[in-house]
Amino acid sequence: MFGPVLNPRDLTKVAGGSSGGSAAAVADDMCLFSIGEDTGGSIRQPASFCGVVGFRPSYGRNSRYGAMALGSSLDVVGPITKSVGDMAVVMEIIAGSDQLDSTTVDESVPAYWSEVISHKSKVKSLRVGVPREYFEIDGIDDEVMKMTELKIKRLKDFGCKIVDVSMPHTKYAISVYYIIVPSEDSSNLARIDGVRYGVRADAENLYDLYAKSRAQGLPEEVKRRVLIGTYVLSAGYYEAYYKKAAAVRTLIKKDFDDVFKKVDVLITPTSPFPAFAVGAKANDPLAMYLADIMLSASSVAGVPALSVPAGNTKAGLPVGVQVIGARLKEEVVLSVGHALLS
Repeated sequence: MFGPVLNPRDLTKVAGGSSGGSAAAVADDMCLFSIGEDTGGSIRQPASFCGVVGFRPSYGRNSRYGAMALGSSLDVVGPITKSVGDMAVVMEIIAGSDQLDSTTVDESVPAYWSEVISHKSKVKSLRVGVPREYFEIDGIDDEVMKMTELKIKRLKDFGCKIVDVSMPHTKYAISVYYIIVPSEDSSNLARIDGVRYGVRADAENLYDLYAKSRAQGLPEEVKRRVLIGTYVLSAGYYEAYYKKAAAVRTLIKKDFDDVFKKVDVLITPTSPFPAFAVGAKANDPLAMYLADIMLSASSVAGVPALSVPAGNTKAGLPVGVQVIGARLKEEVVLSVGHALLS
């Protein structure tokens, strides 16, 4: 209705994924913090593009009550802020079990603010993993790579032990994501029928009401995902696509379980490139999907991941680095993120 959200750092560039408005509002000083929803990177990518802090907590850490489901097994709600300290304050308030959301975990909420404030003594003893597969992806911008390496060096200078690690199933994460999420989309968005939810079109019968309401009310990308999801869940294709994607998802989770026996956190770029021009990838959905290549694995595994600003390119565009932690270890991730910005 109002057109695309523009990046406050450069009005010719996108603000990022579906939480781009939330990130742009914080970056442009419209609010102290905002709330976003991250299925496959929609908090972290906009945070990276707009030069703010974005956090995807562990799956089940925050309530999703009131949010319309997209990919039910991946959706999380998280804050976008100017600093990691602000992030810790907001997380202490919104995290925790909720009787109105059965996916929330019944685990006590750590004192995130205290953990962040006392980060120096704790971060120095941490082992930071650098997963080589994230740095071997084609198309990583040179400036993004350089700024990420500088942040890794900063942690090393801080006293952290830098460990080279491997996560062999990372390369399949984007494929798994774009099979599982459209499948869940097609089910969740079936409610957009023009009767209870969505645009209601003029129609003479029920079939036309459904067809016209969805044609008028759903954007092209949503239609695309619904069609893909319906296809992969259909008879004859379920085992070939969805069932295999679910099996590979288990292997991706195992990669994270295994690597967090060796290290405390991982550090990677948030996005392979800075914000791109509005409309630049509109006619190339595959290129748009690949923007999430650094983000999808942690989403599929349900582990916490934080994007913090790493600097600006020569063109003045923000770049983010991502800190990924073990499940329900948000306080460790936040502490490392705070150290990167201190």
